[in-house]
This record gives sequence, structure tokens and C-alpha cells, in this order.
Amino acid sequence: MNWYGWLVEPFIEFDFMRYALASVVFLALSAAPVGVFLVMRRMSLVGDALGHAVLPGAAVGYMLGGLSLPAMSAGGFVAGMIMALLAGVASRFTNLKEDANFAAFYLTSLAIGVLLVSKGGSNIDLLHLLFGSILAVDLPSLTLVASAASITIITLAIIYRPLLLESIDPLFLKAVDGKGGFWHLIFLVLVVMNLVAGFQALGTLMAVGLMMMPAITARLWAQGMGMLMFLAVLFALVCGLAGLLFSYYVEIPSGPAIILFCGIWYVLSVVFGREGGLLTKWLRRRHRQF
Repeated sequence: MNWYGWLVEPFIEFDFMRYALASVVFLALSAAPVGVFLVMRRMSLVGDALGHAVLPGAAVGYMLGGLSLPAMSAGGFVAGMIMALLAGVASRFTNLKEDANFAAFYLTSLAIGVLLVSKGGSNIDLLHLLFGSILAVDLPSLTLVASAASITIITLAIIYRPLLLESIDPLFLKAVDGKGGFWHLIFLVLVVMNLVAGFQALGTLMAVGLMMMPAITARLWAQGMGMLMFLAVLFALVCGLAGLLFSYYVEIPSGPAIILFCGIWYVLSVVFGREGGLLTKWLRRRHRQF
């Protein structure tokens, strides 16, 4: 089999591979731009915390409805929003910063979620929720991902300017009564929505990876917001395709495979990235010396 057959044949032959690829495309178009805003707002760990917070809600949905997509998705969304609101309240009325409260809540959420699934299910069910499976991406799952992606893209287009301003200079937006808290809340809803949409294919632990890793890597190649979002989407698409093919041929969960390729590309970008890569910085210092 030639290289073209290796790349195309799985998607031609199997429906679940086509569904998985479509879900990766939708997630890349929506989750990666959200990740860019998380990086710009220095909220990378907040995205990770919300990804873990989805687990107990999904576990409760699983215990009530089995492997029911609506039940697990609704439970995950409610759990993620509750944790975001509780962390915000704790940050406002205590001396702890928001990232510290998110860390405390997400560790608690992760422990509760694992205990719930372990108590009410099997190890296979736990692995499915944590790491996802390409076999789980069916038509209802794809519909959920497509709907979340459509809502995210439309919402980001509408709130792009105030959200960007709130990310760069929140004090100015507050001074002119720009309703920064309102945009922040909408943004958190988009984050949780994309994490819930991604956990069926990538798992609750890996869904945040497709959101954050391409965005972080893009920062090593570009500075402008438009180019950052474009590169984040492109990197997510390429790593998603590579991860799906790798998981298919090696027979491993798709979530870790996709994030593995995101991690490999990140390491390469740390060395060769045009904006702040180790080799680029070394060459610039050499150039200044001469």
C-alpha cells in the first residue's frame, strides 16, 4: 500500500473514521480559537481545570443514563459551569487568585469523577470517559460537536472586539463600563461547551489538549491575533488527522494519540519556532554579535 492508501483508506472504508475526522475538524475550528484567547488571557490552566470539572458531571450522567450522549453532555456542562461560578465566587470573596481556586476545584472534581465512575461502572467505562474512543464518535456525537462549533464560531465573531479588548486591557474596559464581567462569563460558557463537545472523542482529560496545545504552539510562530488563530486551527487539524491515523493503525485511544502529536509539534516549535524558538533566539544573538 502506498502512502496515499495509508492516509485515505481508513476514511473511505469505515464510517466511524469519517465521523471521527469530521469531529476533529469541527473541534479544531472552534476549540483552537478559544484556546488562543485562553493563552492571551493567561488562563491556560483554567482551561485544564474546566476540562477536569466536566468529569463528575459526565459520570453522574453516565450513572443515570448509561452511555447516553445527552445525559453525559448535560451533566458535564452543568458541572463545568458550577465549578467556574464557584471558583469565581471564591476569588471574589477570598484572598486567593482565580487560578488557585480553579486548581483546588478541579482536583476535587477529578477525584469525585473518578470515584463515581469506579463505583458505578467498569474500568473500561472509566477509560472511555477519561481518554475517549474513535468508536464513540457516532452521528449524535458528531451533531453535538457540529452544533457546539457553530455556536462558538458565531459567538466569537459577535463578541470578538470586546473580548479581545477585555483580554488585552481589562482595566480600560472596566473604566469605560464595557461590561467586562459579562464577556468573561460568555467566554467561560464557550470554553465549557467545547470541552463537553470534545470529551466523547478525546475524553475529559484529553479534550482540553486540542484546545490548548495548538494555541500554545501557534504563539511560537506568530504574534498577530489573526495569524495566531489561523495557525492554531491548522495545527489542530494536522495533529488531529495524524493522531486519528496513528490510533487506527496502532489500536490505541484516539485522544492520547492526537495530543501526543500536538506535544511533538510543540517540542519541535520550541526549538524551531520563528517567534521565540530556541534556534531562532540563538541565531538572532549570533547576528547581533557580528
